[in-house]
Amino acid sequence: MRAWVVDRPGPMASRPLVQVEREVPQPGPGEVLVRVEACGVCRTDLHLAEGDLAPKRPRTTPGHQAVGRVAGTSQRVGVAWLRSTCGKCRYCLRGMENLCPASTYTGWDADGGYAEYLVAPEDYVYPLPDQVPAEWLAPLLCAGIIGYRALARCDLPQGGRLGIYGFGASAHLTAQAAIAQGATVHAVSRSAASRALALELGAASAGDKPPEPLDSAILFAPVGTLVPTAMEALDRGGTLAIAGIHLTDVPVLNYERHLFQERTLRSVTANTRADGRAYLELALAHPPRVTTAPYPFAEADRALSDLAADQVNGAAVLVMG
Repeated sequence: MRAWVVDRPGPMASRPLVQVEREVPQPGPGEVLVRVEACGVCRTDLHLAEGDLAPKRPRTTPGHQAVGRVAGTSQRVGVAWLRSTCGKCRYCLRGMENLCPASTYTGWDADGGYAEYLVAPEDYVYPLPDQVPAEWLAPLLCAGIIGYRALARCDLPQGGRLGIYGFGASAHLTAQAAIAQGATVHAVSRSAASRALALELGAASAGDKPPEPLDSAILFAPVGTLVPTAMEALDRGGTLAIAGIHLTDVPVLNYERHLFQERTLRSVTANTRADGRAYLELALAHPPRVTTAPYPFAEADRALSDLAADQVNGAAVLVMG
């Protein structure tokens, strides 16, 4: 089968992602073999390729937003970021499996969806409808699910003012969910195309900074220097949630300017399967506008290069021929 692997992590200009031929993987006990139809391209994949996210194993196949069919049954499923947990630790038993110390992840601990086939634990895949295009479904599996958890983590009050920093795949889905809940959304992005998309989706503003104090904010851009900026934009009692597995260094925060008046800073660590089921049920019942940039499977390296250059509007998706 065809698969992409991270050969030597480094800048995309150094071509860290290469296409190889591999044997079709064989599922073990409790696993399913999935023939991939489409796979979303996530910034986490870029962090792995460029070395910001330390590889767990050599020549890993990235990709954790895979839509496909189970070999032998043709059941439509989605394979997402969270691949397994122990089910026994204090976090798993409290319903916080995303914090399980033994958790593993698709496209990092095990090969992911930048391939014609992948294997995944049956208990961690999501059933998906047959009639919906794979290209539309793929971004829901990470961009959507993580955005959903980030929205919960930022404690957005009813009718509140939400700032979204960085307006890519996850942000454009999260903004729609917040607006549907009655929030006023302000997008902050350096991309003219992303600003235009934010306004099209119903954001009240899109620019360099929010025009009013914020009740809540979500940082999607992996830029640590934006943390003080976002914290300072919060109103009293506001919360900033950082939604990303990688973030550049955060400058020193000033207590009075950034944290006083009960402002809160939170991280978002993966998601639980309950998050995934809840978001997918919501998205399939009330479909958001999913803006995608499709790429042929053979051009996965170009998709990541475009993402690195902020040239993707919405969500990039690899589509199998």
